[in-house]
Amino acid sequence: MCVFALASCGRGNSQGSAQAASPQKLSQQQKQTQENPQKSALAAVEESLEKAEIPSSDLTAIKQRIEASPDRFFDLLAKVEAVAKQDPYLLKRVDKKKSLPQDYEPGDLVLLDKTGLSVSRPGHRLRKPAYEALVSMSEAARKEGVSLLVSSAYRSYAYQVEVFARNVKEMGQKEAERVSAHPGASQHQLGTAIDFGSITDAFAQTKASAWLVKNAANYGFSLSYPKGMEPITGYVWESWHYRYIGTDATALQTEYFLGVQCYLIQFLDARLS
Repeated sequence: MCVFALASCGRGNSQGSAQAASPQKLSQQQKQTQENPQKSALAAVEESLEKAEIPSSDLTAIKQRIEASPDRFFDLLAKVEAVAKQDPYLLKRVDKKKSLPQDYEPGDLVLLDKTGLSVSRPGHRLRKPAYEALVSMSEAARKEGVSLLVSSAYRSYAYQVEVFARNVKEMGQKEAERVSAHPGASQHQLGTAIDFGSITDAFAQTKASAWLVKNAANYGFSLSYPKGMEPITGYVWESWHYRYIGTDATALQTEYFLGVQCYLIQFLDARLS
């Protein structure tokens, strides 16, 4: 029987066991829990996974990956959770169901002008950890003959009001909601999301896109809206939109969450909220 099944059985029968078991049996159960902390930890992970709104087929695959190497999973998870507790907005869930406050603005934004980075216009800003990772990533790409052009970075709530209103005017409400976020629901307001290159589907055919697909995770960047995932993410494929989440988080996403950012973020949100 799989470890998740064992954990579920233990958790699911706990109430009935507690009602029927003698104090001596309860003491034995508590001792077993103490002797097998991983079983208890797996039960807690499963509970968070069930709350994370992950489709059943993908949820099963995620559980199988965790079962295959739980030690590695919990090692990465501990590192990611430590980062999330120290910097809650770095891995914060921001999507069509959970929004940022209107007045939220990161306190460590760095202006990208005159930093040596390739930018589409003056005024782009990123949070310090995302900026530092981008500098390293851009230098590595440049050594391979690839230029990573930053076309959009931090956006305030007020700016997103303008962006969304413009899209609604041009294409209507329904289509606008497929290609852009309501104010407060944009990852760009976090200051850790970047749009690269042309911000069109043509970007997917560029050397920069191919380089990012292969290397971005090594620098802590993750594609937010993958191809074919609109029913899950709520947005059309955006080959140019990457979010900085840190290298431990990208490793956890790649190895256990099927490479899907929103699965990881929704799991962490369920676990830490």
